[in-house]
Amino acid sequence: MDEAGSSASGGGFRPGVDSLDEPPNSRIFLVISKYTPESVIRESFAPFGDIQDIWVVRDKHTKESKGIAFVKFARSSQACKAMEEMHGQCLGPNDTKPIKVFIAQSRSSGSHRDVEDEELTRIFVMIPKSYTEEDLREKFKVYGDIEYCSIIKNKVTGESKGLGYVRYLKPSQAAQAIENCDRSFRAILAEPKNKTSESSEQDYYSSMRQEALGHEPRLSTFPFEQQSEFSSFDKNDNRGQEAISKRLSVVSRVPFTEEQLFSIFDIIPGLEYCEVQRDPYSSYGHGVVQYFNVASAIYAKYKLHGFQYPPGNRLGVNFIDDGSNATDLLRKMASQMVASQLASMVWNNPSQQQLLQFGGSSGSQLPQIQTDVILPSCKKKAPPETPVKERLFIVFNPHPLPLDVLEDIFCRFGNLIEVYLVSGKNVGYAKYADRLSANDAIATLHGKILNGVRLKVMLADSPREESNKRQRTY
Repeated sequence: MDEAGSSASGGGFRPGVDSLDEPPNSRIFLVISKYTPESVIRESFAPFGDIQDIWVVRDKHTKESKGIAFVKFARSSQACKAMEEMHGQCLGPNDTKPIKVFIAQSRSSGSHRDVEDEELTRIFVMIPKSYTEEDLREKFKVYGDIEYCSIIKNKVTGESKGLGYVRYLKPSQAAQAIENCDRSFRAILAEPKNKTSESSEQDYYSSMRQEALGHEPRLSTFPFEQQSEFSSFDKNDNRGQEAISKRLSVVSRVPFTEEQLFSIFDIIPGLEYCEVQRDPYSSYGHGVVQYFNVASAIYAKYKLHGFQYPPGNRLGVNFIDDGSNATDLLRKMASQMVASQLASMVWNNPSQQQLLQFGGSSGSQLPQIQTDVILPSCKKKAPPETPVKERLFIVFNPHPLPLDVLEDIFCRFGNLIEVYLVSGKNVGYAKYADRLSANDAIATLHGKILNGVRLKVMLADSPREESNKRQRTY
């Protein structure tokens, strides 16, 4: 489009460029006759709500209308109602061609397509875990005709996660629900199903808004200036009661894309999923990040909370509560994170690598292992002189695990002779006295994450010539 040539002339409020999409979906896009004056547009659409401005798009040379206009309403529900009532209507007795009315896409979205009805009728809400679908329907039916309600449940236990969807028949009804329901529901528009995985769990990730804004009023949705969470742990910080899970919420003053979100959080090994979520009550960026294990999520939270991206804009990263015991998890993770940091710092200095072999040798307590993998119980190692039947090659990302942790992991499959690391490299080897045990280790551990480190476990060279070969040093 070349130019928006006409605007409201009634002396009312005119939004600035930065607030054209505040609240989101409050602008409608019109395809009209080139001869339709602005006064007719205003007269036809004024009954639906407070019109803040009207733009008639004109040719920059001739100044003639191009037959396209925008109308900005004060509320999303007003714009949606105007779209529902006026689409396909004629504006005047002399107009024989029906007009087309759509919700205009956000100016910051980078896309010029019109918003489809499916994107405007389904809302995502946070509810008490005791709610049934009937309770959810009863609470929200006051705003319009409901097509369906659904509650997101834990796949294993069947218990409610305190999250749900409500699908209305009309966009204006969904907008009314978002605008007028109790703020404790924190209702927002859900992402369309065709933008996400068909799995209900990933559908939840795509629609989950950040829990960090949990108890803040909606008009004060960016709590960075009121909180001290950008700083390191404080002695008086009540972190032990903070909800911890594999899921993180991300909020930013500057909107971000899914690719940007992924590139930031993929720095921490173990990223499983990320999704950008729209919030109709703010222009901030909102997203949800899922890791394969709690260890990675904890590390990402305390490394990236307060991270500046782009420079000058701090990200807010917080856990999404899934009912885990935060105190117990933090206690378990503390020693692991220290060991992981130690391994990362000293691994490139061969003279200090002996430090890695001390974690767990000063007592009978076994090293802590944090993983979602179901591991067998510990078994005795085979004698060092036992013939090698199979040798495994192990790749670590981003750094090797301590030797005591590796030995504890790989001995659980039985018949382990030795596990060792290659100096200065992110690789290692495990020797087994039995091929079946080695195959079990590959099947269980390949591609999995343990203590925040992703493992690749595969067969190494045949052990036939093991006794005649020098140990590899690369």
